[in-house]
Amino acid sequence: MPEHDVTVGQLLLAEYQSIKDEQKARIGFRDNLLYVTLGVVAAVIAAAAQAKQASMLLALPPVCVVLGWTYLMNDQKISAIGSYVRDDLGPQLAALAQPGGGFQAFGWETAHRGDRRRGSRKAVQIVVDLTAFCAVPLAALVVFWVDGQSGLLVAISLLETLAVAGLAWQVVWYAKAT
Repeated sequence: MPEHDVTVGQLLLAEYQSIKDEQKARIGFRDNLLYVTLGVVAAVIAAAAQAKQASMLLALPPVCVVLGWTYLMNDQKISAIGSYVRDDLGPQLAALAQPGGGFQAFGWETAHRGDRRRGSRKAVQIVVDLTAFCAVPLAALVVFWVDGQSGLLVAISLLETLAVAGLAWQVVWYAKAT
């Protein structure tokens, strides 16, 4: 039975391929969450308008918070994978390829972060995220309140407001961290 030696470099490249596959899957899932959110928002607004029941709009905040949190956590994992490749995996492979230094593995992981338009893209993305996952449900809550509702549903709407505000804070906080 022949021996199959696996080198450290082969293991690191296999790990790289595995985590890049995970990153690619997470990117697709994350991006689809925006479309799902738009679909849910449209469906709830249409149903509430057709039924002439502003209270139906109370479905939007919890749905948007759950979808927004899922979006945010996937985005964080995508960034964490990029950071791991840049800061850990790349330098390990570079050291194996050229023990004296000077070689940078996976240069794209660093190069794309130096784009001079990165800051403006991040700012626009924060606005998109806050609009989709926070402003829309807050607008639904305002419509609900203007409709003159009272009682338990108002108390629920206030809790939903806190949840949406918490998500908004997390969106901004995570954006600053990456």
